[in-house]
Amino acid sequence: MDRHGWKPFLQRWSDEWRITNPPDDPAAPSWLGFDPASEAQVAALEARLGRVLPPSLREFLLVSNGWTYAGPFVWRLRDTEELGWLRDLEPHATDDDGDDLLARSLLVSLEADAGMVFLDPDDVDEHGEWAAYDEFSWTAMGPVRHASFYAKMYDFYAGFHSLDRPDCETRREWDARIEQARLAILAGELDGPRAVLEEAAHFGRDRADLLLYQLRTMLGDHHDDTGHHVERPLSGSAAWEPDPVLLSGEILPVLLAEHERTPRWRVSTLDGLRQRGADLVRELIGQAGRAPLRYGVPEFDAAVRAVDWSAASAWPRLKEALALWRPLTNDHVAPVSLLADPRIAPLITPERGREILTSCRGTGR
Repeated sequence: MDRHGWKPFLQRWSDEWRITNPPDDPAAPSWLGFDPASEAQVAALEARLGRVLPPSLREFLLVSNGWTYAGPFVWRLRDTEELGWLRDLEPHATDDDGDDLLARSLLVSLEADAGMVFLDPDDVDEHGEWAAYDEFSWTAMGPVRHASFYAKMYDFYAGFHSLDRPDCETRREWDARIEQARLAILAGELDGPRAVLEEAAHFGRDRADLLLYQLRTMLGDHHDDTGHHVERPLSGSAAWEPDPVLLSGEILPVLLAEHERTPRWRVSTLDGLRQRGADLVRELIGQAGRAPLRYGVPEFDAAVRAVDWSAASAWPRLKEALALWRPLTNDHVAPVSLLADPRIAPLITPERGREILTSCRGTGR
């Protein structure tokens, strides 16, 4: 990211931040940064550090010498006079267990909530970028790595969208990309659209989370904290309400089956939604399990019911039936209700789940 890329990115961020954080004075500038650093100031910083700065940080400083809002937990980034080695600025924070990551790193954050942002000069990519980290004591996660200073700033920007959800062009752009990804998934594409949905979910787009849940469920990605991803768009705080037909017919049967397999000492996703779900979700949970399980549209449902699930031909017969599958709603991309049936679920391995997802399965409504 050079200075010609930083300027419009930072200005868009500033303008969008002002939508949800309007100043007392409407005439106040929206810019969250400062005046640019001069080449001389950057050169003096590099001389003081004894290192050439990574490109994205150097170019950032030449656009804004510091930053006033990097996220809900990082309130100020350092300018050319304030940047320095973490061991010198925060000696109490350096490791004493033989890991010298903190001791060798450049401290970028100035004001943060029990945390810090720093760059590792010994972790350099082919472009000269230093790996960036953020660490907050209250997460108990340890340092979280990002590829560069720009990658960390983009992560902060996405986090701002996820929490503040400004009504702006960026949100509309992501919603359009989500719809394109949905249609591509129905056409049998998987990895590219999935990457789009994962990034859109990082920007707080609830629909992306619900679509991702269906993909992860078919692929058996339980290590991916699948339940958390579906709980978020179904919570009472979500700004988007999914279709009750999809919820009652596909999503809740799978969550109910998962709940019944969950040990009593663990809180299932269904338990979490009983407490924090939207009103509609909690109402539908109360009705879950009372009606017989169905497998989507009537034609596909009938074909699935005709399969002898104890026979060796069960999987080939199911593959044939997939030609009859159609989405129930515009948020439906996979026959996840199959995984609520204890006879069928063992047949759908992650490999077979991928085979289902990479078949053309009809078009959206």
